[in-house]
Formats: sequence, structure tokens, C-alpha cells
Amino acid sequence: MRTESSTLQRAVLAGAALLVCLLYLADLNGIGLVSKDEPRYADIGRTMARTGDLITPRLWGEPWFEKPPLLYWMIAAGFKAGLGPELAPRLPVALLSLAFLLFFHNRLRRLWDLRVATFSTAMLATTAGWVALSGVAITDIPLAVFFTSAVLLAIDDRPRLTAAAASLGFAVLAKSLVPLVLFVPVLALDYRRIREWLKPGPILVFLAIAVPWHLVCYLRNGKEFLSVLFIQQQFGRFFSAERQHGQPWWFYGPALLLLLYPWFPLLVLAASGRDWRNRRVRTLLAVVIFGFLFFSKSENKLPSYLLPLVPSASILMGTGLARLRRPEVWMVVPIALLGLVPAAARVLPVALATGIRAAAIPWREIVLDCSVACLVGVILAAFVKKRAVAAAFVLCTAGFLCLKTAAYPELDRAATARPEWLAGHPGCIENNERGTVYGLEYYAERALPVCVHLDPTPARVVR
Repeated sequence: MRTESSTLQRAVLAGAALLVCLLYLADLNGIGLVSKDEPRYADIGRTMARTGDLITPRLWGEPWFEKPPLLYWMIAAGFKAGLGPELAPRLPVALLSLAFLLFFHNRLRRLWDLRVATFSTAMLATTAGWVALSGVAITDIPLAVFFTSAVLLAIDDRPRLTAAAASLGFAVLAKSLVPLVLFVPVLALDYRRIREWLKPGPILVFLAIAVPWHLVCYLRNGKEFLSVLFIQQQFGRFFSAERQHGQPWWFYGPALLLLLYPWFPLLVLAASGRDWRNRRVRTLLAVVIFGFLFFSKSENKLPSYLLPLVPSASILMGTGLARLRRPEVWMVVPIALLGLVPAAARVLPVALATGIRAAAIPWREIVLDCSVACLVGVILAAFVKKRAVAAAFVLCTAGFLCLKTAAYPELDRAATARPEWLAGHPGCIENNERGTVYGLEYYAERALPVCVHLDPTPARVVR
């Protein structure tokens, strides 16, 4: 019986892994590069692949020191592998995300048990934030992966501090000082191990990973490198709104719920306090609360900045759900929220292109779809019972796949420069919106001048 049970478990986990791979790898090139960041990062990585210079990031031939190099190196590997203009930047990020989900499950199984590991991984793999950002070539997934790996390696009763220090080193190469700040609660709550952290092993491994690129880049480029990367991009982003991402103090409340959609109602379980006597739970809760407050104090705010907190929040929800006798009851609400997917497929392209205020929200359709989805959730909770969590995971995966299929064509037209480039390969820039400019320049593989239109009206001669 045990053999049959373990065989069934392995089959279920293998099926879940295949579904997640399908979700994360499907149609990565179905949409052009988005926003102003993705085409810039992609071009820097492409330039590194062509020139072989892995030290100085360059955008259109000029040094670009806004971010450390880890993402650029990943993108360069994609171009070296001969991938296309969308797959080369995105496939390495998607593969890193998938590899982390495997590590995440295995690590949680060791720290807790199979039930917590399965619930937490299922939720993380099907949260809107993790799914969306795993298909975009920006720095948030590499940061979140290596920062969370460091946390999970450090909170064990027998911590692997050298491996945790190595992960922190890679996190620094992903996004500079941010992971070190976010790691403060782990050190503060485990202060008795500070001496172990300061032993040669963890210190030397961290320095060996994090320092060489910074040192060589400084020697090649001088003080400008330090000024841009640290003064402007680290401290400047935190204390000044000059990066044009200023938002009100409450911005990250709804942003966190959006990143955790459709599972965010289970945050109630994470905040119930019954597991707070567990040191690991307290540490993860401190990571989430401290990180949330830290990012909220920053003058510049973007939803993706919170992504490093999403895995820890997923574990808190997973531990809360795993201790319940009837977890299937809680599946009704996430399944009901999946009723938002059809409306999101129509609203999302407009919202990304012109802002959410310009999008017409189909409230009646949303109420009807969510009511139908809620009914499905109630039926599953009543009849499927113990398998309701697995059913919710499958429905979430299917929902996000449908969202991709329905929204990507319109997103490509409304929010990327690829259709304009393919339509006529313009040699100059008509639209001064930065995302369009960087997108066209990425596909043109060069900086483009602004279009100049001569007045066709003949000048009148003044006598």
C-alpha cells in the first residue's frame, strides 16, 4: 500500500510539474518586449554576447550602470544559444523560475513536510505576480529567487550558511544592496548565529561572488560607475521621486494583493498567529512585514518591487492552510476570484497601454463570472474535498493559460513596439513614449533619431 501511495504521489507531482512548465514556457515570444526596461536590459545582454565584454554594460554603445550584471549575463547566454529576440531574454528567466520552484518544494519538504511544501509551491507557482514576471526579462525574478533561497537555507535548525551566503552574493549581482537590506530580519531574529555568519566560509564565499564584478567595473569605469549604481539607483530611488515612479503610501497594499492573486484571501490564515511559536514562521513573517514597510517608505514604488516577498508570503499561507482539517473550504474564494480572468483579458491591454483609468471595467460580467466560479468552488469543496486544493491549482493554471492566449495578441498591439517595427521597420522615432522608443531601438538594434517633418506649404515671399 505504501508503495502504491508513494507512486501515486510521484505521479501527481510529475503531472503538476508538467502543467507548471507548460504555463511558464508557453508562448514566451507571443508578445514583444514590454515597458521601457525589458528592451534596454535585452539590448545590453545582446551587446555583451556580441562583444564578449561581460564587465561594462552598454546601451547603444554607451555605459549603462543602473543595474548589476546577473540578468545581462543570463540574456547574453540566451543570445549565445542562438535564441530569437524575445526568447533570448525571457527563456533564461523562465528556466530560473522553474528551477527555483523545484528547489522551493524540496526545501519546504525538509523544513516542514510534504503537505506544506505542496500547498505553498502550488500557490507560489500560480500567483499572478510570479507567473507574469517569470515571462519578462527584468531583474525581479533573479532577485527574488536568490534572496528567498538564502532565507530558506538560513532558517533551518542546521543552517547551510555558506550556501546561504552564496545565494546572497548572487542576489547582490541581481539588484545590488536591496537583498542585503531585506535579509536584516533573518540576521536579527537569529542573532545568536552572528558569529557563525562571520566565519571565513560564509564571508569569503559571499565576497568571492559579489565583489569581483563591482571591483573590475570600477577599475574600468571609475567613479561614474559607483555614482550611478549606488548613489543614483540605490539611495536616489529610495529617497527621491525623480525616477518617475512616485506613488502614495498605501500603494503596496493593493499591489501585494495583485501579486498574490488569486490566493491572497489565505493571508488571513498566515496572520492568525497560531504558528508564531515556530521560529521559521516568525522569521518569514518578519521578512514579509519588514520588506513591505521598507518598500513602502521608498519614494519610488512599482508593484514588481514586492516580488521577493511573495515566496515567503506563499509559505505563510501554505503553513496556515496545511494545519486545517478541511482546507477545501478555503478553496472556494480563490476559485471564485478566477472569474476575473475573462474581464482581465480585455482590460489588461488597455490598462498597460494607457492606464487603468482609461479601461472600461465590465462590472456586470465580473459579478456573473465570479458567481459561476464561486459555484464551481462550492461544488469542488463539497464533492472533491481533500483534492480541492489540487483542483484549485489546476484551475489557476488553466486560467492563466487562457489569459495568456486571450490577452497576448491585443497586448502585443497595444503595449509593445514590435507590431510597429514589423509593419515598416521605421528608421526614425515618431512617438516619444519611452517604452515605444526603447522597443523600436531594440528591434532596430541601434539608436534611432527623431523623425523630422518638413512643412510642405511653400513659404510666402514678403516684399
